[in-house]
Amino acid sequence: MAFAEGIPGERGQYNGKVTLLVVLSCVVAASGGLIFGYDLGVSGGVTSMDPFLKKFFPNVYRRMKEGTKISNYCKFDSQLLTLFTSSLYLSGLVSSLFASTVTRVFGRKASMLVAGVAVLIGSALGGAASNLYMLVFGRLFLGIGLGF
Repeated sequence: MAFAEGIPGERGQYNGKVTLLVVLSCVVAASGGLIFGYDLGVSGGVTSMDPFLKKFFPNVYRRMKEGTKISNYCKFDSQLLTLFTSSLYLSGLVSSLFASTVTRVFGRKASMLVAGVAVLIGSALGGAASNLYMLVFGRLFLGIGLGF
């Protein structure tokens, strides 16, 4: 059984009040969840759209239109499409493992700078994507930004 006790010090006593720092921390945490949830919806929705599949995954589109029987469990059967959808989550996971070390060594400002630059690069690559590799690298950079 764990036991925790607050030790009064020279800092202010808040007695469980909701402070501005608590509200801002909750907003930042919720924003991260919104971004991941939004991306899950986008990547799930966009991968079933014909124009997206025609442009970036023509083989998947052709197989989907030719196949008369489509299984709900293996609708697309494409490793590249799986790489596209999971790249953000995997890069976010890996970068979050390094974020604490980078923050400890270089400080919070450097860590936030890395996150901001990675999100900007990822957004630019995703918005300007003309092939599959630009899409995947854009999502990798977004994941790095979210992980940091």
